[in-house]
Amino acid sequence: MPTNKQRREAARRHLERQLERRQIEAQRRKQRNLIFTVVGTVVILAAIVIVVVIAASGTSKKKTASGSSPSASASATDSSADSPKTSGPCGYTQDTSQPAAKDVGFPPDPSPTPTTNRTLSIKSSQGDFTITLNATTAPCTAQSIAYLAGKGYYNNTKCHRLVDSGIYVLQCGDPTGTGSGGPGYYTKDENLDKADYSQVGTVAMANAGAGTDGSQFFIIYKDTSSLPKQYTQIGQVTAGMDVIQKVAAAGVSTVSPNSSPSDTSSPTDGTPNLPITLNTVTVAPPVEGSGTMVTPTPTSASTAASPASSAPSATAPVSSASSG
Repeated sequence: MPTNKQRREAARRHLERQLERRQIEAQRRKQRNLIFTVVGTVVILAAIVIVVVIAASGTSKKKTASGSSPSASASATDSSADSPKTSGPCGYTQDTSQPAAKDVGFPPDPSPTPTTNRTLSIKSSQGDFTITLNATTAPCTAQSIAYLAGKGYYNNTKCHRLVDSGIYVLQCGDPTGTGSGGPGYYTKDENLDKADYSQVGTVAMANAGAGTDGSQFFIIYKDTSSLPKQYTQIGQVTAGMDVIQKVAAAGVSTVSPNSSPSDTSSPTDGTPNLPITLNTVTVAPPVEGSGTMVTPTPTSASTAASPASSAPSATAPVSSASSG
């Protein structure tokens, strides 16, 4: 028979074991609660991130490209690294996202690029005006615009866009009249750091982003020095600026695709209220010959980018207002 002392000792050991088990169980509960808390926090943060991303995506899709920038709409980005291009210093690059609005081929790309200033004589539905192209500061772009003019590319095209708030430009050069048409190739940006949009009559290229100059250009009819230096300056209206001022003074049509519904009473960005069509555009001296596109040999990097996929990959839409 155990003595009272032995029974007390056994009870004490039993109690100690119970206390120890309870401590261990309490520690385990704390660890489980901590894990649940961490996992819950991660899940909540992930949900917040997803909501923010979806909201941002929705907002960006709602934003129009027209804004206050003389950009050119494009249907897709162009993979210029592997696109056919001319082999000279200008490297006119084929626009693989859409066909040319009016196919007249590609400009010649000799080396060195000509730096002869050329004159565009324009007969429009609102009167005649003249643009002098500056081939010293933008030789490749001047060569391209002169080539297009010589091929009749600009004949019977409308100036499809007028902006009279924030920036002050009349935009022309798209045979489709929609702001999305181009010549089927891109011209590189030139001397952007020296661009100056403050002078009335300045002519510069519209685009859909860096390196996407096409055929569309804009004419500044009021100081627009607030415009960022992202548009190649190609020349100056040297005669007939009153024609442009007349169109600008008539304002924007109330049927303006680039204006928000709240602006329909006094739109600031859209079709000119006084329509203007470039009936004929001639150039002197003319550009002789034409260029030939050469397809580059795929680089190891571009080849490795999609070795297993045989399906064409979709390109992301470009947001802008008008290139060409």
